[in-house]
Amino acid sequence: MATTSSSLPNYKFRINLKFFLILNLLYLHTLVFAHSSNSKFSKFSRHTNSDSSSSSSNEGFLGSVQRSLDNALLAHSLAFNLTLSHRTAQTLLLDPVNDCLELLDDTLDMLSRIVIKPKNNDNDDVHTWLSAALTNQETCKQSLSEKSSFNKEGTTMDSVARDLTGLLTNSLDMFVSGMQKHPSRSSRVIGGRKLLSDDHEFPTWLSSSDRRLLEASVEELRPHAVVAADGSGTHMSVAEALASLAGGSGRSVIRLTAGTYKENLNIPTKQKNVMLVGDGKGKTVIVGSRSNRGGYSTYQTATVAAMGDGFIARDITFVNNAGPSAEQAVALRVGSDRSVVYRCSIDGYQDTLYTHSKRQFYRETDIYGTVDFIFGNSAVVFQSCNIASRKGSSEQNYVTAQGRSDPNQNTGISIHNCRITGSTRTYLGRPWKQYSRTVVMQSFLDGSIHSSGWSPWSGGFALKSLFYGEFRNSGPGSSVSGRVNWPGYHPALTLTEAQGFTVAGFIDGNSWLPSSGVAFVSGLL
Repeated sequence: MATTSSSLPNYKFRINLKFFLILNLLYLHTLVFAHSSNSKFSKFSRHTNSDSSSSSSNEGFLGSVQRSLDNALLAHSLAFNLTLSHRTAQTLLLDPVNDCLELLDDTLDMLSRIVIKPKNNDNDDVHTWLSAALTNQETCKQSLSEKSSFNKEGTTMDSVARDLTGLLTNSLDMFVSGMQKHPSRSSRVIGGRKLLSDDHEFPTWLSSSDRRLLEASVEELRPHAVVAADGSGTHMSVAEALASLAGGSGRSVIRLTAGTYKENLNIPTKQKNVMLVGDGKGKTVIVGSRSNRGGYSTYQTATVAAMGDGFIARDITFVNNAGPSAEQAVALRVGSDRSVVYRCSIDGYQDTLYTHSKRQFYRETDIYGTVDFIFGNSAVVFQSCNIASRKGSSEQNYVTAQGRSDPNQNTGISIHNCRITGSTRTYLGRPWKQYSRTVVMQSFLDGSIHSSGWSPWSGGFALKSLFYGEFRNSGPGSSVSGRVNWPGYHPALTLTEAQGFTVAGFIDGNSWLPSSGVAFVSGLL
């Protein structure tokens, strides 16, 4: 085909870019292969000298992850090329393929850690990363299905996404099978480990320095950037402050002084250990208004999105004010591993809080919404939070819609020692995906909770494969006498089952939360 002079620069740019991508892909493949060919799989391989069959299975697992990584690299290259046809910032933002591109960045980061540095990885980490990588693919497919205006690109990307989903499913199955054959190598089995003492106020993944930051007064903080709308700080917008942060593995603290910031923020996978500190609920407010009805995929609607590991937010209100008729409109989306949200408020209607993936902890946080207003597929614990359904465009609300799509994923929603209240008829949850998993424990449920407790999604979908449970709740809505009689519902969890969904038992919080400084209870009350 002949090329006009006006399009020639763009044509040459694309040729050069494709050539660069091919070289980059070959380099990444060579780098990963060089590291992985001599590596063994952390704790999963530490007992292999006397077990040749186990050694063979280890190599098979690493080979499976390597194939997933190779496919993810190819998918990333394809997604990047597909987005080239959408050059303007607004069109690129609305392109669901760009969602897939961001999610593949995250998947590549996790799979590379499994293959390149296996000795650095705990089995809980590997299980979390494989579960999250699979969730990323489900999210990519969801975004593509929501945006019909990108049919051609979406069809191409959807096919690649499904191939990668199959490979990741196989890797996750091999990992879990290995842990079941050799349970002594698993660093944590839900409900099967003695809980540590309850004197921590936050789970142990948090370093002592992070813990001090969470407990410190504003005057004691030494932030890397100060955001003030009146110009008295180092930056006038949060986005500018995030862009100013230098790379590195240390903690970066941004203080947001009192005020309302009308911004949409994205903290990508590569930007790790970001801490946002406000002046208090209702004082420091970040507001956005993107919605599904407004043309965005659910993933793109978030007022604040955090994918970089180690994200911490304290004393901030996150708002999506698109309104009750805007359909999906996320105020906060978190896909950050070992993330903490402390003393915050998350305010929206449908799909307020997207706990997208990985290990998360919420403490003393208020969450307001209507339909499915806590949803996603992370391993998340809510502790001492106020969860309130509000009046919207529907006569009934659903607190949770958990999205576990594979029985081997270590994900679910645990609501522990919280208050759940409402101004209209409210259900504790409904199954968004086949293996949806949610528990409510030692919490106060007011009279807005429907006597059946839980609602189906559609007909008999997932009612046998889901896992919903309650444990020693109180309040007028806590009676289980009129609850659903689904095969997957557990009206009275055993003590061992309930311990499996505590901070220590479910998100291994004793290993990372104490360093954050956030108060937490390790086990049951």
